[in-house]
Amino acid sequence: QVQLVESGGGLVQPGGSLRLSCAASGFTFKNYAMSWYRQAPGKERELVASISSITGITRYADSVKGRFTISSANARNFVYLHINSLKPEDTAVYYCDRRTGTSVASTTSDSWGQGPQVTVSS
Repeated sequence: QVQLVESGGGLVQPGGSLRLSCAASGFTFKNYAMSWYRQAPGKERELVASISSITGITRYADSVKGRFTISSANARNFVYLHINSLKPEDTAVYYCDRRTGTSVASTTSDSWGQGPQVTVSS
């Protein structure tokens, strides 16, 4: 059974940084790409970053390029999202997701974790 447990959210001032973590279990981690999504109040869930666990290839939404970095630790079955230069519009619940294949172009498997809240405010 796929299980994804995210952590690392909180209240951050504009311009600040934080790291979100996602612990994955229940599947062979290196065989799947992983993604981070976010959902702001009143908005649809948005794909922000993906990484292929086996190739390291990454993909980002235009809205976060240059500020967000996705990485993975295959030996520990973790995927991370490093966020720099936080803006109020980054306020959202952030979700970890397992893709359906090894490629960052593969689709979501709808295996969502609980999602930590990230609030950017002064």
